Amino acid sequence: QVRLVESGGGLVQAGGSLRLSCTASGRTITMYKMGWFRQAPGKEREFVAAISRAGDSTNYEDSVQGRFTISRDNAKNTVYLQMNSLTPEDTAVYYCAADSLRQSLSSRTYRYWGQGTQVTVSS
Repeated sequence: QVRLVESGGGLVQAGGSLRLSCTASGRTITMYKMGWFRQAPGKEREFVAAISRAGDSTNYEDSVQGRFTISRDNAKNTVYLQMNSLTPEDTAVYYCAADSLRQSLSSRTYRYWGQGTQVTVSS
């Protein structure tokens, strides 16, 4: 079983940047597809980005394409989400997720989840 802990959230002004980190423990993440999701108040959780096990393939939700970048450092057992040009619509709790069974980046099914980190973007 893998345990995921997110960090790096906070309050930022519109147009600013944040980098989220997700550090795994319990198992190496080299066998896991990793993803980021978010949930805004009153809304369902939605997919943000995903990265393949080797980090050679990524997938993004349309609204963050070109602004967010997902990356991973398997040696550090950590996945990152660099978020630029933030808008108030990006305000949400951001969750890290991992899955080893479904390697397709189009699959939104993940087995392991972190507790989330709050990102608030002020206008």
